[in-house]
Amino acid sequence: MAQQAYVTETDDGGPGAGRRGDRLRRLWARLTSGWRGDRRIWRRGLVTAAVALLLAAVTAGHARIPNVVGNLGSLVETFLPWFGLLIPVLLVIAVVRRSATALIAVLVPAAVWLHLFGGLLFTKSGGGGDLTVATHNVNADNADPAGTARAVAASGADVVALEELKASAVSTYEKALAPAYRHHAVVGTVGLWSKYPLSGVRAVDLELGWQRAMRATVATPGGPVAFYVAHLPSVRVKLEAGFTARQRDRSADALGEAIRDERVAKVILLGDLNGTMNDRALNAVTAQMRSTQGAAGDGFGFSWPASFPMARIDQILVRGVEPESSWTLPATGSDHLPVAARVRVDTSAS
Repeated sequence: MAQQAYVTETDDGGPGAGRRGDRLRRLWARLTSGWRGDRRIWRRGLVTAAVALLLAAVTAGHARIPNVVGNLGSLVETFLPWFGLLIPVLLVIAVVRRSATALIAVLVPAAVWLHLFGGLLFTKSGGGGDLTVATHNVNADNADPAGTARAVAASGADVVALEELKASAVSTYEKALAPAYRHHAVVGTVGLWSKYPLSGVRAVDLELGWQRAMRATVATPGGPVAFYVAHLPSVRVKLEAGFTARQRDRSADALGEAIRDERVAKVILLGDLNGTMNDRALNAVTAQMRSTQGAAGDGFGFSWPASFPMARIDQILVRGVEPESSWTLPATGSDHLPVAARVRVDTSAS
């Protein structure tokens, strides 16, 4: 009987693997054609390499950029994550220029950026926690305050903070939130709504001359928590004055002092701080608290402007409380996105 031999094409060195290897070699040859034997690959692209190294220096040394002129340091720190967009641009230029020097230089800012922000590319959210909180700058010019209130309540948050409350709209927010939250307090332009009882409600002086911050103790199932709600003054970018944030900075110092003097061990700050966690001008607050987004967030969590979020200036910061997850909520009638977090108040079992 005639015997027939069968050849199976596999990835283990068979004909199929050979053909794939040939294709890869041809692709690599096309990509590297013009590079091999070209002694100028080390002399070309020096300007691109210099720009890449400058980008790395600014990204790594942002804290050393002075605020003396136009608060330049704070301006850079507000949008620091976006500096990463320059890296692929420089990479493309280096490839087009066929510059080995530029390619190697681009690796430096890439490494710096990944060190600072690489962890934010992946979700760190967990499934634990015993308290959900949310905060939203509702915008004084919001055309649908009732709809905005219902949207925030739909998040399921146990405690909700609202900022930029217009006096004429407070009753609308109170009515819309009443079914979900039995307890609430409004101080000036900020308010706190809670499913649990409030006590110790008082204004927090931000040295503004009007009330834009408050504190209250919430009797959560995990124990008492001191809640702070704050709306720091706005900042502006002006050609003649740079990043104008002097009043914001003074208010941040006042808020940091109030939180430092807080006697309740567990503290949660909710609000629009008009600054990011990278901004050294907010150190009086950020140095003593943790960002739920940084510790357990889903991505960068940019919250402003709502139409195209570029910075996270709406913050949830904690002390003595363990962040479990943090995220942004869908857009409302405001120019800010609401942000929420799940935390663990009862840390006795951890």
